[in-house]
Amino acid sequence: MPLSAPSIDNRRYQDLVAELVARIPVHTPEWTNFNDSDPGITLIQLFAHVAENMIYRTNQVPERNRLKFLQLLGIGLQPAREARGLVCFANERGSADALNVPAGSELLAGKVAFRTDRTLDVLPVAARCFMKQPVNDLDQATRDYYSLLYASYGQPDPGGLAHYRTTEVDFAAPFDFGASHDQTLWIALTGRAGDKIADGGDGWSDLRAKLARRTIAFGLVPELAAGGRNLLPVPDVAAGNTSPLLFAIPDGSVSATPAGSDTPQPRYRDLTQRIDFDPLLQAGVIELTLPDQQALALWDTLDPLEAGVGDLPPMIEDPKLAGSIVTWLRVRIGSAAALRLGWAGINAAAVRQRVEVRSERIADADGAPGQQYRLGRAPVLAGSVAITGASAGRTRSWREIDDILAAGPEVPVYRAGIAGETPGETDVFTLDPEAGLVTFGDGLTGRRPPPGEVLFADYAYCEGREGNVGAGAIKAGPALPDGVSATNPVPTWGGADAENPADGEKQVQRLLRTRDRLVTAEDFRTIAWRTPGVAMGRVEVVPASHPDAAPVIAGSVPGAVTLLAIPAFDGAHPDAPRPDRGFVDALCAYLDPRRLVTTELAIRGPDYVGIWLSLGIEIAGGHSAAEVTEAVRGRLKAFLSPLPAPGFGGAAMLPMLYAPDTDAALRGWPLGRAVNARTLLAEAARVTGVVSVAPVQLARGAGGATESVSLSGLELPEVLGISVVAGDPVPLDQLRGTGPAATTIPPRLPVPVMAETC
Repeated sequence: MPLSAPSIDNRRYQDLVAELVARIPVHTPEWTNFNDSDPGITLIQLFAHVAENMIYRTNQVPERNRLKFLQLLGIGLQPAREARGLVCFANERGSADALNVPAGSELLAGKVAFRTDRTLDVLPVAARCFMKQPVNDLDQATRDYYSLLYASYGQPDPGGLAHYRTTEVDFAAPFDFGASHDQTLWIALTGRAGDKIADGGDGWSDLRAKLARRTIAFGLVPELAAGGRNLLPVPDVAAGNTSPLLFAIPDGSVSATPAGSDTPQPRYRDLTQRIDFDPLLQAGVIELTLPDQQALALWDTLDPLEAGVGDLPPMIEDPKLAGSIVTWLRVRIGSAAALRLGWAGINAAAVRQRVEVRSERIADADGAPGQQYRLGRAPVLAGSVAITGASAGRTRSWREIDDILAAGPEVPVYRAGIAGETPGETDVFTLDPEAGLVTFGDGLTGRRPPPGEVLFADYAYCEGREGNVGAGAIKAGPALPDGVSATNPVPTWGGADAENPADGEKQVQRLLRTRDRLVTAEDFRTIAWRTPGVAMGRVEVVPASHPDAAPVIAGSVPGAVTLLAIPAFDGAHPDAPRPDRGFVDALCAYLDPRRLVTTELAIRGPDYVGIWLSLGIEIAGGHSAAEVTEAVRGRLKAFLSPLPAPGFGGAAMLPMLYAPDTDAALRGWPLGRAVNARTLLAEAARVTGVVSVAPVQLARGAGGATESVSLSGLELPEVLGISVVAGDPVPLDQLRGTGPAATTIPPRLPVPVMAETC
C-alpha cells in the first residue's frame, strides 16, 4: 500500500464519551444514572471535549514533520516556463529609412507582455509569397495553343511544356516545397505607393538605394508534423550554423536571355545568411544581407511573352501589384532536405513572454547566517536574477549559484598541507525560482550580507501558460517607432505553469527512486511525464526495442528503448492526437541529459491504423433514438481512444512508490491488442436503451469487413468513420465513399497559364 502519514490517535468526542461511560460499572457500580443531567456525565463530556482537541493537535505532528522532511530534501517545484514566438513588424506609415526596434522592446497581447530577443531594422517593404502551382487539367486545345505560342523556345510538342498558375501562398495550409513546380518559394518584396518616384525606370531606384547593404530578418516556422526522433548513444556532433535553405535575388545586371539561347536563363545572386537554429526543426529568424543598389534592380530587357517562363519569377497578372515589386527573393531548399513551412515572412523577430523588474528593493540585510528574502513576483525565470547591495556609498554585485555549498568562505581560510587551494566565489546566492526565494550563505559557505546593506534585485517573471496566445493576439507595442505595427502570425508556444504542490510531492517519491536518471522502464515513463512545456496525454515504454527493427517487442534490441508519447490535445486530430515536432523536441531536450550514455532512445508517436465501424441497433421503448445512437457512438470512441478516460489522466496514472502499477487498459487502448468486432458488440450492448445489436461491420482502411483487426508494435486504432443507426447497419462502402484518382504529367519547360479575359 502507499505510505501515508500515521495517525497517533483516531478517537473522537463520542468515542471518548462512550468508552468512559462503559468503564463506570467496572469502577463505580453504585453509579447508575447515565443521563446528560447527571453532574458526573457532564464532567465526562467536558473531559472528552478537551481530550479531542489534544488528540487533533497531536495528530498534526506527523504532517508537520513530513512537510519539514520534504523541505530538507531540497527538491523544489518546477517553475513556470516562458512562452516563445515570432512577431512580424510592418513599416506601413513610418519613415522610408529603416527604423530600429531595439532588443527588449515590449509588445502586448492584451495584458500579457512579450519582449523581443534581438535588435531589428524594420525595412519599408512588405512581402507577398507566391508559388508556381502545376496545372495538369488543361484540355488538349489549350495545350496546343500554348505549344504554338511558345514554339520560339524550341519545344517540339505540347508535352514539352509544363503549365503552372501563379498562386499566392497565404499559409492557411503549410507550404510544401515539393508541391510547387520548381520547388521554390517566391517572395515579392513590394514597396509603398508613397515611396515611388518618377525616375524613368520602375520608380524604385531611391528605395533600392536605401535597402542596399541592409539586413532582412527572414522569419520562418516549419510545419510541426507528426514524427519522432532518435537519441543515439553518442550525441550528434553539431555541424555548425548551416542552413538547408538557399536564398537568392535576381541579378539585374545580366540579360535574361543570353545570346544563342531561346529559353530565358536568368542569373541570381546568393545572399549571405546568418543563422543559429535548425530551420528543419525549430522556428526562428535568419538574417540575410542584401547586395548593393545595382544588384537589387530587376531585369528590364524582357519581352512580354518571356514573363514567368523558365527560371524567371512567376508572372503577376495584376498590374498594380506587379508595379509595386522592388525585387524578388527566391527561397529554395537543398536536395537532401525536406521542409514544409507553416509560415514565412520578413521583418520578423523572436519574442519571449516575460516581464522585467528593475531595482526592486527586497530587504535591508541584518548580517545573520543563511538570510532568506522573497522577491515581489513569482515564479521567477531561472538565471534572470541579479542582486546589488548598497552600503556606505559602496555597491556589491551578488551572483546566482546552483549550490551554496560550493561557495567559498567570506574570510579566507588557509589549511595546513594544502598548497594553492583556490577558494570559491563568496558573493553568491541560491534561488528557488518557483517560490521566488533568495538564500544567502552562512559565512563558511558564501558571504553573509552585512548589517545595513540595502539589497536591490533585477529579475524577470512570466505568466506561464497564459503566454500561449493565438495568432494575431500581439497587437500593441508602446515603445515602437511611429508608423510601425507588429503582430504574431502564428500562435506562441512553450508556456507552462509552475508545478502545484500535490504533483510536486508525487515527484519527490519519483526522485527518491530514480534520482532523476533514466535506467528502468518506469524511470522513462515517470520522468517523461514531468517534461515541462507540453501537455502529456499518455506515455508507454517498450524496453530493449527499436521502432526501426520490426517487430517492436520488448527484448528484441538490447541497449535501445522505444518511448511512445501522445499529447493530451491535438486540434487537428482530437480523437487521435499526434505529437508534433515541438512536442518531440521538448521531450528530447528534457530526456537527453538524463539517459545513460550507452542508451539509444527512440521517441515516437503512435502508428494509427484507420478503422471503419457500422452498427445497427434495436432501441428500447421510451428512449430517444438520437440520444441512444449518440451514446453508443461516444462509448465506442472512448473505448477505442488512445488516451485515458476522463478523470484517469495526468500524474494519477503513474505508479506509486510502493504500489502496483495501474491497469494498462486505463491508460488508453493497450498496445498489441487487436480490435475485435464481438468486443465492440458487447461494448455497444452495455449502453442504456439498447435492446440488441446486429453483427458489427468492422474494416481496416479500404479493406473488406473482418472479424478482427490485428495491431502490433506502436499501432493504435483510429476511428475514421462510425455509423450507428436504428435497424440494419449502413454498408461499409457507403460509409467510406470513393474519390477519383489523380493523374500527373511530367513537367519540362514551365510556362504561365493566364486567366481568360474579354
